[in-house]
Amino acid sequence: MTRVATFSNYQSALLDLMGAQSRAQQAQERIDSGRIATDMAGYGRQAESITALKSTQARLEGFVEAGKSAAGRLDAQDLAMSQVYAGGNGAREAIANVLSAGKLDSLMTELGLQFQTFQSGLNATYQGQYLFAGGQTDTAPATAKSMADLTAAASVDDVFANDALKHKSRIDENTTLETGFLANELGGPLATVFRNIQAYNEGAPVTIDGVTYTPAGAGTLSGKPSDDVHAFLTEQLKQLDAANKEVTNQTAKNGLMQNHVEETLDAHEGRQTSLDKLMIDKTGYDAAQAITDLQLAQVAIEASAQVVNSLRATSLLDLLRT
Repeated sequence: MTRVATFSNYQSALLDLMGAQSRAQQAQERIDSGRIATDMAGYGRQAESITALKSTQARLEGFVEAGKSAAGRLDAQDLAMSQVYAGGNGAREAIANVLSAGKLDSLMTELGLQFQTFQSGLNATYQGQYLFAGGQTDTAPATAKSMADLTAAASVDDVFANDALKHKSRIDENTTLETGFLANELGGPLATVFRNIQAYNEGAPVTIDGVTYTPAGAGTLSGKPSDDVHAFLTEQLKQLDAANKEVTNQTAKNGLMQNHVEETLDAHEGRQTSLDKLMIDKTGYDAAQAITDLQLAQVAIEASAQVVNSLRATSLLDLLRT
């Protein structure tokens, strides 16, 4: 005897409808995300390799961010060092000009202005922190407000507040660069020249390389230069040349690190591009295929819904009547 029942037909039709709805939802998620799955469980056997790729991407992103931060700092240091050099070179030009003109009346005023330029470079900041302060990034490393503050201090060292901790940047697995410079090392020689000139103008004797220069009195650096004043200022030109050369050397060192960081960043970004492509190959889902899957699922939903609707209109009693 053949049994006639509607339950199994309903169950089969409902399962088909639910399966079609699930496929439609999955296809829609793939369209929205552009990926095969939204969690690792959806990738099956490839989950382990995808996890390893994500870990590599995260580590590489960390090095890229560190490299960008180092590059920004080095760029800021280059500008600051240029300002320090400008102050020292400006002082040299001021002395050379007054010696050529044979009149010193404007010298100390001009040197005061160049000293301010020099100090501004030493106290330059990056992202709210002093560049050349070592570990004490919230404290201005060059404390002298004027050339008079230089002679008021017991020594040149006393006008610098930085510590000895130099900033370091790790830009890849095996490379850590000492990207920081210290104000006392960068500006110490120039500050010494400014201090000697101020002391001489105040009437104090100044000893340089074993030679003592004794001024006639306070305010010596004005009017027409005497032979002693001329000899003293000529020596300061030599000292400024040496100090400016040291600033130039430090700037060149900073520039070499800039080039190295830029090259490393380019390499990291190239690796990032390759990893991104590999990740897309492993996790990405073709948009056209996803749209096709969605359309097929929608057709299946409509077909299953029609079957369910037909079963609702079909009764076992109707079959028995026939």
